[in-house]
Amino acid sequence: MSETFVEPSAAVATPEAVTAALRAVDYLPDETIAGTVHLAAALEKPVLVEGPAGTGKTELAKSVARATGARLIRLQCYEGLDEAKALYEWDYRKQLLRIQAGNAGQPTGERWDDVEGDIFSEHYLLRRPLLEAIRAEDDVVLLIDEVDRLDVETEALLLEVLSDYQVSIPELGTVTARRRPLVFLTSNNSRELSEALKRRCLFLHVGYPSPQREREIVLARVPGISEQLAGQVANAVAGLRQMDLKKKPSVSETIDWARTLLLLGVAEVDGEALLRHLSVLLKHQSDIELARTRLR
Repeated sequence: MSETFVEPSAAVATPEAVTAALRAVDYLPDETIAGTVHLAAALEKPVLVEGPAGTGKTELAKSVARATGARLIRLQCYEGLDEAKALYEWDYRKQLLRIQAGNAGQPTGERWDDVEGDIFSEHYLLRRPLLEAIRAEDDVVLLIDEVDRLDVETEALLLEVLSDYQVSIPELGTVTARRRPLVFLTSNNSRELSEALKRRCLFLHVGYPSPQREREIVLARVPGISEQLAGQVANAVAGLRQMDLKKKPSVSETIDWARTLLLLGVAEVDGEALLRHLSVLLKHQSDIELARTRLR
């Protein structure tokens, strides 16, 4: 099967183009993010995006798909995920019906070689996210989300896809990508990933944004909020992140709080406003109690 790859989209042709395209869909990248996305497209390399939960790793892949007009295919990783859910499996019910239909049509039955060649064709193959991305005829962004949740053994399933953009199916042979997908793997760094997987990827760390950048994010994601309130929200959240919390507020929680303030008609953030809405920003009672003690 011949490989036919397309030139990178104009949206990812340069770091500046990436920045403009992502800003157009309300994702505000810094120079490192924009540069890494550009290189991933130019070098046809996957990107391993690590960082704390809620810093926009998954949203980056979604935003790149929106900005480039590509189809998003998502594989949500979890402990126990296997080949049948990640790569492919055979549609055993359809295969059984085909065998029964063949036997019913001929008194002596069809030769097994003929039946086997039929039932192990693509018509009876159930594509899971990885194979779907490899077989896609259109532009695709493949998101392999929370890869650190996979078992070490299952992680090995990804290596062929990430290095050669192909999947080996014993009954069919090797299926190679017609158009290479742009691949993002996200990790909350809950366990150390294998060197083999890291070696195949570009690396990008996405941490908590600076107050200035988070202010811009709030302005982009919360229509109607004032610049003053957005700045106060960003500064207040930055202060909370300085505390020794079990879980620091994520960017999505910052946006939720900004929307809450706008909904309630709060025009200015003060200590009381922050205390009243700690449950929007913090998700552990011990963190809420610690913040209350520090803020009073």
